[in-house]
Formats: sequence, structure tokens, C-alpha cells
Amino acid sequence: MLEALKARVYKMNLMLPKNNLVTMTSGNVSGRDEATGYVVIKPSGVLYEEMQPEDMVVVDLNGHIVEGKLKPSVDTATHLYIYRNRRDVNGIVHTHSPYATSFAALGRPIPVCLTAIADEFGGPIPVGPYAPIGGEEIGRAVVAAIGNSPAILMKNHGVFTIGRTPEAAVKAAVMVEDVAKTVHLAMLKGQPEELPVTEVAKLHDRYMNAYGQVTR
Repeated sequence: MLEALKARVYKMNLMLPKNNLVTMTSGNVSGRDEATGYVVIKPSGVLYEEMQPEDMVVVDLNGHIVEGKLKPSVDTATHLYIYRNRRDVNGIVHTHSPYATSFAALGRPIPVCLTAIADEFGGPIPVGPYAPIGGEEIGRAVVAAIGNSPAILMKNHGVFTIGRTPEAAVKAAVMVEDVAKTVHLAMLKGQPEELPVTEVAKLHDRYMNAYGQVTR
């Protein structure tokens, strides 16, 4: 079932340790199949280097296992709440990447002081409130606080990113950590100046509509 999506979600999960966004078994990537509504997600507590595509778990939007021999991620309820409430989202990533999570530990958003932040995120990367792990609470907080951004920092916890595909969500997760590191280093030297709102809007529009190759 959903073999192509399993392969994609498996590949995107492997991108997390490759980009130093997770350690050991932490973090996860999921993807939603638009046709069935089923979600493919990483199994709980399995080392990335030991996973195979067939280890990915298929669940419905209510959390029932449709296919899979292993238990799904402990963050499954969070992912499913987001999918049920954001029909535009078909990929979700959760990490504890260190530079971005340092902002989450402080409960501080990442200011839009780089063109890369304006490009990818369209504004400051927001921070959501602390929410307990294991149920839908984090999902509710993400949906309530993320706005139009593809990423959010959850206070005292970590990073969640969303996208129209699992690949887009992983890209956002990689970008969050990259810009968080740069902003952290800048703050060691002083207080970086934020870009004007009009410039942020112009940069984001250009990135979303003119950057890259046009597909027909």
C-alpha cells in the first residue's frame, strides 16, 4: 500500500540526520496521500540507519493503523491534527535541530533579518506556546500559531515544518536550522536589524513566483 509515498517519506526521514537536524531516534517526517487521506509516518524509536521503506507506518486520519508492523511515531497525533485542519498540507517534519531549538528554548521567534528568511518564510519564524507531548495539544498549538509560515518553533520543545509535499516540509526544516545558526552567530556580535515589511513581501513574492525553473 502506498509504496511510492513510503519510499518518499523514508527518503525524507533520512535527510534529517544527513543535515544534522536530529540525533539518535528523535524527529520524524510524514506524508499524506491526497487520494486516500492516509498518512505515512516514521515508526517510533527506530534508528534511522536501520529503517527501510517497508518500516514506514500507514495510518488513517483518526490514528488507526492501516498497514505496518511497527508502532507509529509518538508524534502521530500531532501530525494528524495538522492534516485534519490544514488541507493544503501534505508533508510535516518535526526536529530538535540545535540552533533553531535554542530559540524555542527561549520562547523567541527568529527575526526576519536575512533575505533567506524573507524568501522562504515570508516573515519572522514564529514561536508557539508550550504544549504537552503525546496528544493533539501540540497540533492545536501549531495550527493556531503558525500563520502563513511553513515553520514554527514550539516553546521548550523544537521545530515543526509543513509543506505541500514531504520534500517541501524537509526543505523548510533544513532552512530553519541554517538561518537560525546565522542569526545566532550575528547576535553574538550585536543585534541584527530586521528587514522592512515591504522589502520582506517583495523578496518572498519573488522567491515564490520567479525563483527556480518554470514547469509546464
